[in-house]
Amino acid sequence: MDGPRQGVDGKVVVPAIDAASSVACMRSLGRRGIETIAISEQRSPPGFRSRYVDETVRVPDPALDLEAYEDAILELARREDVCTIIPVREADIYVLARNVESLESEIATAWPTLPQLRTVQDRVRLFDAASEAGVASPETKPFDEWASWDDDSIVKPRYTVHTPEYAPAFDTRQTNPFSTRYIPAGHAPDRSRLVDRMGHVPIVQEYVPDSDEYAFFALYRDGEAVATFQHRQRRGWKYAGGPSAYRESVDIPELYDAGHALLDHLEWHGLAMVEFLRDPETGEFKLMEVNPRFWTSLPFTVRAGVDFPYLYWLQATGRELPDPPDYDIGLGGHLLRGELLHLHSILYEEYPVVDRPKLSRTILEMALTLALHPRFDYLDPDDFGPFVQDSRNAARQLLAGADDPPAGDQTLEEPPTASSRQLTSITETIKSTIERF
Repeated sequence: MDGPRQGVDGKVVVPAIDAASSVACMRSLGRRGIETIAISEQRSPPGFRSRYVDETVRVPDPALDLEAYEDAILELARREDVCTIIPVREADIYVLARNVESLESEIATAWPTLPQLRTVQDRVRLFDAASEAGVASPETKPFDEWASWDDDSIVKPRYTVHTPEYAPAFDTRQTNPFSTRYIPAGHAPDRSRLVDRMGHVPIVQEYVPDSDEYAFFALYRDGEAVATFQHRQRRGWKYAGGPSAYRESVDIPELYDAGHALLDHLEWHGLAMVEFLRDPETGEFKLMEVNPRFWTSLPFTVRAGVDFPYLYWLQATGRELPDPPDYDIGLGGHLLRGELLHLHSILYEEYPVVDRPKLSRTILEMALTLALHPRFDYLDPDDFGPFVQDSRNAARQLLAGADDPPAGDQTLEEPPTASSRQLTSITETIKSTIERF
């Protein structure tokens, strides 16, 4: 339930991470005269350069010290000029949900309770809830209950955040940086190594070959949808998927029904991105993830016609909400750096259960979509600073260089920042692409 300081004007705190979702929030609110405070542990995040940021604050890195980051969030919430906080990553929403009761007297709390959040940050609970809601999903079990490795599969963490509230074995609170790992048929992974890396016993999921990725986005208020949006991901940072490099807006009744069924069952409150794979044989949408905060492709969602940051602010501050907005179908949008990373993935990475696309065809498709859909997550002539800073950050990491991860340990991550290894490869990718094409 939204907090008692509804309707009180004030600044909105936005974590300035190295993702365009932060900048989208700043632009959406700033253009309406709503002041923002950008907070970050990074030296020079793109969001700090936005013309729509009124104040910047340094905070501890939640990946290194989640409790210190939590203290910084609580200190900001106590400020008289702050009206609410926007979550853009798992650490943000966990800290806010964990402190929802104490924060209700300080700021507007437009996010789920910790028990609600646990259901989506604990994937065993999530898929149990999906089954109860009648939402399809790939076969999913804890690692120790997976019977056979005869077919292709994927392994991912059970928990996105380690916290004593979720499992007694966690004596400290920290985010989990690891995501999907592909396991080819006939290759049983090393359990002890996985547990050591992920910090707990992971889950195993059947691999759905040749499937397309879709997402259902929503803002909910006390179990009812305020606004929704859908997109189909055409290219990710990796050729196997990952964060979105290019996506197109869609409106599919079956996707709408699946997303609604799950969030209605959860009696959701706040933001959610529900990710699905569409089974190529049955056409059925199968649940993959729920991200209970703003998503990396948020700038595209806003440009298509659903201004989620503004709607979030309206809901948080108790203002009247409009009817669910319509949006344009068939639009496309890009993250330019993501497109380069996609090419690098084709050239230099290998995923044992995912077919590698043809480079020449990918380049042609990329050129066509860039020409037909020139919409970009960072690049905005009205607010050029974030694009410039993101480019500088990429160049700085390019010059610094980075070591490769251990061989044979290919993972598909959605990190809060692009890795130095990925950025170091950009020049090499462009050169190799030109030579091969």
